[in-house]
Amino acid sequence: FEVFNLDLKTGDTLKVKGKISDDADSFSINLGCRSSDLALHFNPRFNESVIVCNSKCSNAWQAEHRDNHLCFSRGSTVKIIIEMLEDKFQVKLPHGHEVEFPNRHCYDKISYMSVKGGFRVTSFKL
Repeated sequence: FEVFNLDLKTGDTLKVKGKISDDADSFSINLGCRSSDLALHFNPRFNESVIVCNSKCSNAWQAEHRDNHLCFSRGSTVKIIIEMLEDKFQVKLPHGHEVEFPNRHCYDKISYMSVKGGFRVTSFKL
């Protein structure tokens, strides 16, 4: 699932709903200018019971941020809310859990979004 003309700006909220596949090892939601430049790589990994967030600059990954609170499971339907603030991304997850990740590239506009891995998007709203 890829969107190339997303118009996400500072202060906007993106809601992604979908179903995690029964055999998912991981999935990722990526936001940036293009696949080689990501402001937010949100990557729950079921095989490690961790949520990894990262950013990518000119195809080079930067330092990982790991959160050991994996609050969803394989086969479940989830809603993930990503708020783009000036200095960070705030990701709201089920059961009131939140993950924050800095806006390392100081983007004020995001045009690219992709969802990869074991997650089937049923709806998304900006």
